[in-house]
Amino acid sequence: RGVQAHRLCPPRGAGSSLEPEERSMEPPAVPEEEEEEEGAVPLSVAPGPVGCQLFGYVGIEAVLDQMKIKTMKTGFEFNIMVVGQSGLGKSTMVNTLFKSKVSRKSSQPGQEERIPKTVQLQSITHVIEEKGVKMKLTVTDTPGFGDQINNENCWDPIIKYINEQYERYLREEILITRKRKIPDTRVHGCVYFVPPTGHWLRPLDLEFMRRLSKIVNVVPVIAKADTLTLEERAEFKQRIQEDLKTHTISVYPQEDFDQDPEDRALNDRIREKIPFAVVGADQEHQVNGKRVLGRKTKWGIIEVENPAHCEFPLLRDLLIRSHLQDLKDITHNVHYESYRVRRLNESNRPG
Repeated sequence: RGVQAHRLCPPRGAGSSLEPEERSMEPPAVPEEEEEEEGAVPLSVAPGPVGCQLFGYVGIEAVLDQMKIKTMKTGFEFNIMVVGQSGLGKSTMVNTLFKSKVSRKSSQPGQEERIPKTVQLQSITHVIEEKGVKMKLTVTDTPGFGDQINNENCWDPIIKYINEQYERYLREEILITRKRKIPDTRVHGCVYFVPPTGHWLRPLDLEFMRRLSKIVNVVPVIAKADTLTLEERAEFKQRIQEDLKTHTISVYPQEDFDQDPEDRALNDRIREKIPFAVVGADQEHQVNGKRVLGRKTKWGIIEVENPAHCEFPLLRDLLIRSHLQDLKDITHNVHYESYRVRRLNESNRPG
């Protein structure tokens, strides 16, 4: 060990490391008496950004198990908002997403509470557990959005609610002695239901998405897509994509936030199919000996989870199975950060 340490550390008088010294392009000659000794570790060039080679098992991958165990103990929060006119199946769609009655709180067993058609927002929180993982789910409904004769500024209560959740989180965050885990009530995703008209987007739809896409992740869907034929559905989706591009409305997943080529390739495939043409159903039916979620009609059963019938599986995968953590990250790192910077600038402004 003493020989090797002497070899690695240059003498003090050899010159300062801050001053460049002239070096020859030829590799230095190794003296004969300092040739490799038996059992000595040969010197090697320091590894670059690629990383170094491990000579045995260290156990770095165990950190994934640690994160999983910690998440299973503490659980996590996910807050979703559904926006659209009455009768478009918002509550049914949320129940279909999580395969449980999460959209409306029952006042009595077996009886659903009737939500009044007002612009006042209704938030309901449930704790869902699957395979030991607990999720605190908050569903915010907007029963009366777009139902009035004069819908001017009908998005103001929604914008106010979203900003209030940012403000609540900010107040907890700037405390001197803050909580170890700040309760997160911020809206991570807003599913906007477009009526299945088969025509262009209404001015109300465009104005809502233009305003809300700046403060929250907006995912547009075509509600009750079973009322459209396949040709009408494809044409309607193309028109909606053109409208979004013309009015420079950036819906989730936003192209500006793609981190690497793999994310961009995946999100490009998703963006090609947005808005998703979805069908919601919270009742099971018997199809070929299997119980499936679907809507029963005179000519057959529309299977909700069948990709050949509708694009509900794509919406479920986006919101839960593939992009749930990304929705939370963008909410925290982009939308909440923009609100935080604006609020702190306002508080630091003189006068």
